[in-house]
Order: sequence, then structure tokens, then C-alpha cells
Amino acid sequence: MFDTNANGLNVSSGVIASDCLSESPTSVTVEEKGRGNEHGIGVDGAEEEEDEEDEAGEAEADGTEEEEEDKDDRDGDGEEEEEPALKYERIGGSFSDLFKKDSASTATISNKLLAVGTHGGIVHVLDLSGKRIKSYKPHTASVTDMCFEPTADFIGTASLDGQVYIQSLSTQESYIFNMKRPMRSLALEPGFAKKSTRGFVCGGMAGTLVMHEKGWLGHKETTLHSGEGPVWQIRWRGPLIAWANDLGVKVYDTASQTRITYIDRQTDSPRADLFKCTLHWQDDSTLLIAWADVIKVARIRARPRTNTSSTSANLPPLLVEITAVFQLDCMIAGIVPHPLPHAVSPIGGRGEARHQRIASAAPTTAPTSFLVLAYTPPDTSFLNEATEDRSQQARKLAERPELRIVTRGGEELAADALTVAGFQNWSCNDYTLAEVDPNDVGDTRSYVVLSPRDAIIVRPRDRKDHIMWLVERARYEEALEEVEMLEMEEGAGIVDAAEIGEKYIEHLIVDGEFAKAAILCPRVCGQNTKRWEDWIFVFAQKHRLQDIIPYVPTDSPRLDHLIYEMILAHFLANDREARFIMCSLFARTIREWPEEIYDISAVIIAIQSVLDRISSSSTGTISRPEDDATILMECLGELYTANRQPGKALPFFLRLRQPNVFDLIREHNLFTDVQDQALLLVEFDHELMAKSGSKQPSRGTAIQLLVDHTYSIPIPRVIQQLESRPYFLFLYLDALSEKDPQLTAEFADLQVKLYAEYAPARLIDFLRHSAHYNLEGAYVICTQRDLVPEMVFLLGRMGNNKEALHIIIERLGDVGRAIDFAKEQNDDDLWEDLLKYSETRPSFIRGLLENVGAEIDPIRLIRRIKNGLEIPGLQPALIKILHDFHLQIELLEGARAVLDSDAAVVARELHLAQTGGFFLTAKTPCQICSLPLQDSPTSTALLFLCRHVVHARCAASSGLTLPPPPSVGPALGHGRGLSAKIAYTAMLRARLPRGCPVCRRKEEGVRT
Repeated sequence: MFDTNANGLNVSSGVIASDCLSESPTSVTVEEKGRGNEHGIGVDGAEEEEDEEDEAGEAEADGTEEEEEDKDDRDGDGEEEEEPALKYERIGGSFSDLFKKDSASTATISNKLLAVGTHGGIVHVLDLSGKRIKSYKPHTASVTDMCFEPTADFIGTASLDGQVYIQSLSTQESYIFNMKRPMRSLALEPGFAKKSTRGFVCGGMAGTLVMHEKGWLGHKETTLHSGEGPVWQIRWRGPLIAWANDLGVKVYDTASQTRITYIDRQTDSPRADLFKCTLHWQDDSTLLIAWADVIKVARIRARPRTNTSSTSANLPPLLVEITAVFQLDCMIAGIVPHPLPHAVSPIGGRGEARHQRIASAAPTTAPTSFLVLAYTPPDTSFLNEATEDRSQQARKLAERPELRIVTRGGEELAADALTVAGFQNWSCNDYTLAEVDPNDVGDTRSYVVLSPRDAIIVRPRDRKDHIMWLVERARYEEALEEVEMLEMEEGAGIVDAAEIGEKYIEHLIVDGEFAKAAILCPRVCGQNTKRWEDWIFVFAQKHRLQDIIPYVPTDSPRLDHLIYEMILAHFLANDREARFIMCSLFARTIREWPEEIYDISAVIIAIQSVLDRISSSSTGTISRPEDDATILMECLGELYTANRQPGKALPFFLRLRQPNVFDLIREHNLFTDVQDQALLLVEFDHELMAKSGSKQPSRGTAIQLLVDHTYSIPIPRVIQQLESRPYFLFLYLDALSEKDPQLTAEFADLQVKLYAEYAPARLIDFLRHSAHYNLEGAYVICTQRDLVPEMVFLLGRMGNNKEALHIIIERLGDVGRAIDFAKEQNDDDLWEDLLKYSETRPSFIRGLLENVGAEIDPIRLIRRIKNGLEIPGLQPALIKILHDFHLQIELLEGARAVLDSDAAVVARELHLAQTGGFFLTAKTPCQICSLPLQDSPTSTALLFLCRHVVHARCAASSGLTLPPPPSVGPALGHGRGLSAKIAYTAMLRARLPRGCPVCRRKEEGVRT
């Protein structure tokens, strides 16, 4: 399986069969190499030709094996393709130019800066985009190891020329140490830039591990270890220094200045210099060791406290545990920890086939796995270096390196073969794997793979890469689901979902899945008008417009009106067999769509054209066209209404008996248009009521409409149309009378006839309240229908009371009604006739006695009773009469007592009011002229018992003359005596017979 990323780098992620270990490594690698070169880049033409010749030779030699492998490949085609776990990008910029004539030997990374040492002794500092920041040449031979201080300020290099060179990138500070022997590795102390000691550790072919620290008199050298062969690699973290020599790996504790452990090499390992040792501190207490084909994980922890003896007192404070050891089927050119962002299942069968677990501690729960740069040797000649066979001594072409993700349990999760420039010529020691930033997690974590002529940045594949991988394999539905989840979590715009969706729609259309493609359109097109229109035209060209119609938006977004008109025309342009279904869909669409999105006039013309075609082709034996026409006429009426032409829509609705006819008439004031269709409206309304099964008597909507709009629909015009249906006419006139009796005054005689026919029980009420009908004609109608109460009422109105009373007595025999009739007429002769008639009828005598009142004297009735006449219930009737009279007497006496009591109280209040005094001065205004009572020395004031005080002249203003007072003094009250005043008062009372003028004016309504 191959994947090509945006930068053109090819990787293969293949599953190697479980029986590959039994075959020669060459045959396996040739298979993978062939697949890789199919899409490979970075290999020149000569190398490709050599590969083809090698493959041809092996094909001739191993024809049988090739056929079996091809068969296995064909069998595996149906398996689900495995998605790569990593993505790759070549470092561009000036990197390729720097290594055209030189080749990289080692590299280190810190603070996003990449430092590369070359076999020519040059150091290049670049950023991860390939831009060169600085280059300098500290050595004359190959740079074997480099160490970048964490702040990226100092770079330390070791070289085969025997020198160690430490250079500051920001200042001119530098240190040069000549160790006299070829150096293989060095390590700067942690925090080198911040410490004044500027310490570092180095070692090489001399087999001595030396620590250098800066003091007052220069750098001091301390030998930490020697005598076990060349020091191949050194790594320093915290207080711990780890280094590898021919015998194994050792760890030194700078805090206690003791060596705390020794980890030996595998007994069957190849020569130490053939396949380099890689040491990597995963954290402050975990060391990863990769040497040849074996990986070991060492954990440093504090030694438990025990009762120390003389033998254990000198033990180092730390001890080392080997938590995992496993062997791969390849050589390891580099190893770094690789945290897994999510659970990943191991490749099926591959972990067991390619790994041989040889030791393991208790299983760990840490989610960290390992990223291994794997190198597969072209043959096994390194195991037998003393051979004299020239063919085995000849150098073989190397295979492509692989990046593998391996769990701490030894299971392989993913494997990608890298195509690097000139990989056929490189050995295991020519590759380097480094972390960009150990603190990065998830998708931001990255690594660098370095070869002599190439550098590749490796990153975990993120969700966007996963989506693109699904798209490339036409798994569009899964890709869209991933995009939606990504947008929900991180927001829109990260991935163009519309582009993926359009590819999916195009894929579905090619496969003929139009319905599924139509369902997808709303998700893909969204608010993009042009995208919607383009896809609708695609469906139209494929003659599958019906699939996308249910999903076409009518608002937000709104498309061009031609789109909607094309869809409506699609419904109308169908053969005769499918016409009914399409007309039904057309009608539903018309009702659901807003009318402003298409040209209503154009659609009306199209419907009329179809109706004309249906009417011309329909026959009497075919019912389907009539159904089509019905649906289309409904649509036509609705469109006329929407187009503000309700007058044109009304005939269609009436013809189709649509229930909304009355609402249409009211809403658009079409009363003048239906004034000649009153009977049709009423009949249609009663049909609707009959269909609804209404059992309650009702005049109906049509009658109410005619009654409410008599100004637009004249009453005589309606009556003329309803004469053929008397019941409808009765309902109409009855509703009019209920609204205003004066409206039906001229049709009262007709109403009498209709009431007698359809509502006899209501005729008596009409006769009582109406005065516009002919009494004789009404009496004839009632006589014909034997309506006795109505006949009695009419005879009473005509003045023929005796005949009316005779009918009541003879026909009804109802004494109560006879008494009520006599009371209504208030005629003594009628009472006499009633008494005379009752003389021979005991039941009437008893009824009269029970209902006797002010209109008839009971003595008069009792005297008429003949002796010996047996009257049932006479005694109770007489007792009732006596009881009633006794009750009346008691009521009269009680009322008189109450009246006397109230009169006495009122008289007492009047006396007190008249005899009581009140405050009065000379300035008190006259209640007639409003002037002071004593406006002059000769003024005379009159005081009435009602407490009104006026001038004497004002009281006499009506033309009367009043006599002068008995004396004239300076004030009221001076005179000849009390008798004179009483005499004068009597004279005034005689001259003012009407009393107080103020009270008189109030009674007359004169405002004072």
C-alpha cells in the first residue's frame, strides 16, 4: 500500500506475510522495494536500472517463489487497506544544494533548529523548512556526533580528526579540545549555557570516557571509565550519563560519582562498529537502548533502604531495572519514544511474525510506544566475515529503510518504507532519527530522519490527513462524517467539506445511485446557490430530476426562478399513464412552495395548455383525465388567488365545490360576483354540512354570508333565486328577521306561510312581534294547518274576543289560558261570558276560584254556583280564597303600620329641621341675587322654614308688591312688638302663596 503526500514523498505501508521470516530477507525486501519504486522519487535513473536488473535476475532464479507471492498478493487484494500512521515531508529549501558534493553524517535538533554535520567536517544549522541559518567548518574529517544545548545556543561536535568543538550561535564563545584520537561521541551537561562549568563528556576510539569541566585555571579532565574498547555513544540527562562500548551500556551518576549499572550486549550480536548503538533518554529515569536488532528499556530508580551491612554500605544509591527486551527482524538505526494519540490495533499477524519477544517485565500501562528507524541488511554476510567467497564479499545494494511503530509489548502497529535518495548505497550507520521537540504531543509531535543526502520530517497523521486518505480511496461517506465531527469540535474551514461532498455526489451519479446523491445535496450545497443550480441541471440532463426535487431549497438559499419553473414544467410534461401521479406532485409542490419564487403567470399559461390538451383528448369512458383536470383546476384556482386574481379563481372553486369558497369571497370581497349565484352557494353549503355529518340544525355559512352583505347582494335578488327552494328561502328570511325585522317587513306574509310550514312552534312568536302581515291571511293559513294558539292570538288581534274565548274553551279546554286571555283583553263582557260559560262546568269554576284576583270578585263567582252542583276540590279552593284574603288584610295592616312609623319619623325630622337655628350674618348672600342680605339700611330679608334667606324685593320680583315692614330700624328685630311681627308674617304668607322662591325655581328647573 502506498500513499503520496502533498510534498511528493512516497511511503509504503504494507503487511508482510507471516511466513516471510522463513524466506530469505532479500526476497522480502525485493518485493517491498518493487512496490516502492513504482511510485518512488529521489532515485536516479542508473539506480532504477540496477534495481530492474536485480529484480529480473531474481525473477529468473526464484520464478516459483514469485508466482506464489503474486498469488498471495491477489488473495490479499480483497482485504481492507491499512491507513498509514505517519505522514512525511522532505525538507526543502537549501538542504539539497548543501549536500550535492558532501554528505550528512549526523544530526541533532533543539528549539526547532536542525544542526547537520557532514563527512567533510562542516556543520550546517537550518530551520525545519530547509532555510540555512549558519554554516561553519570546525573539523577536517567526518563529524561523528553532535549535541545541541536545549536553548539552541551551543553546539558541540566530535570528529574523527580527534577534536571536540563547542560553538555558540549567538556569541563568539567557542571551545576546541584536541583529544589526539578519533572521537565517536560527546554530550553537553544539562543547562550548559547557564552553567559556568561548561561541562561535557566525550569518548572515542581510545576507549576512555572523559569529563571536562571549566575551572579557574581552564578545563579539568576527569576520566570516568576506560579499558573496555571504543566508546560508541554517550547521552547525558540530569545527573545520569549513559554510554556504550564494546561490552555493553553503562550508567554513571554524577551526584554520587559512582557507576550504578552495567547492561551487557546480546551474546550473538554482530560486531559493535557494524550496527551502531542508539541511546535515548525517554525521561529522567527511562533509558532506551537500541543496538543491532535488540531493544532494551531500562528504568533507573532509587535503591530501597535496608538494614545496611558492611558489604552493602558502598552500593550506589540508584539501581537499574530492565523492564522490556525484545528483538526485531531488522537492524535499528534509531529509536525515539512515540506517544499514541489514540488506541491503535496492531497490524494483523505482523507483530507475531516479525518480532521475537525474548524477555519482558511486568506489563506497563504507559501509552508510549516506540518509533524505530529499521534497516534490513541486504544479506547475512556480516555474520561470516572470514569467508573467501568473492560474491559474498561484494557489497550488496541496500533496501529502503522503514519507520515502524512498536509497542512496549513488542507488537508492531505500523510500518512505512521510506524512499530516500540513494538508499541502495547507505548502511545502517548512515541514518539518524531525532525528535524535533520532546515536549510536543499529539499531532504537533514530529521527527526528522536523516540520510547522507536527504532529510525527511515525520509527523503523526492528523484527522485532516485521515479525511484525505478516505477521499483518495473513494470512501466519501466516512470522510464526510469525519468532517462533520471535526467541524463540531474545532470549527468550520479546516477541511473543505463541500469539495469532498461534490466528489461523493459525482461518484454516486456515475454508479447510478441518484436517490442517494440527491439526499446528499443539502449537506454538500448548503447555502451555495450556484452549486445547487449546477447539480440540479446535472440531474435534469440525466433525466432524474424527480430524485432531487424533494430537496430543492425554496428559501435560504433561493435559486433562480428558471430552476423552479423547470421543475414545475417537469411535472406537467409527462405521458398519459404517469400524468395523474405527476399532477398530484405538482399540486403538492405548488402548495408548499412560496409563490414569489417563480413566475405565476407563466405557470398559469402552462396549466391552461395542459387542461386544453386533456379536454381535447378525454373521452366519456376514461375517468383518469377528469381526475387530472380536477387537480389542475385546483392548482389554477390557487395560482389565480396568489396572483391577486380571485375573481378568476372563484368559478374554478365553485365548479370543484371547494370548501374555501366562502373564505375566498370574504377575504377578497367578491360579494358582487356571487349575487346571481345565491342558490348555488346555499346548495353547496348544505352539501358540505351533509358530508360533515352535522346533526345540529344550522342555517349554514352561505345563508350567513348573504345576510351579512345585503348591501352587495340585494334581498329581492336573493329571494327571487331561492323561491324554487322554499326551505332555503325560509332560512334566509329567518336570518334576516333575526338581524333586523325591518329588512323583511314587506315579506311578512311570505314569512307567515314559511313559518307555518317549516317552524310552526316559532310562528306564534313571529305573530306577536311583527305588525306587517295581513291578519286575515295569517288566520286562513293557521286555520288550514289547525294552529289553535295562533288562531286565538289572531282573533284577539282582530277584536273577535268572544270567538277567541270560544275556541279556547271548546278546542283547548284550558281554563288557565282562558283566564290569561281575559286578563289580556281587560273586557268585563269577556269576563261575564267566561263566568256564564263556567256555570255548568265544575272544572272551570274550580279553575276560576283558584286563579281569582283583582279582575274578578270571588263573591260574584260564588253566587253563580247553582245549588246542588258538585264541584270537585271546591273546599280547598274556598279555603285558598279565604287564606289569600286574610293574607291580603294582614299585608295591608302591616304596610299601614310601617307607613305610619315612617311618617312619624319623617315628620319629626322635618320639625327639627324647621325649628332649629342656624348661623346668619348681614353679609350672608341672597340666594337669588347673590348680594349681601343687608346691602342697605332699609333692606328687608325673608327667612323661610326651608332655611332659604332672600331679599324681600327678590321674593316680590314676579310683579307682586309686599307691604312695608311694621317698623324701620337700624337692624332686624326692632319693631312695635311680637304681635306686629306675627301679623306682618301672615300678610307675607298671603302675598306669597307659593312659598319659598328658591324652592319654586328648583322645582321649575331654574338655575339659581
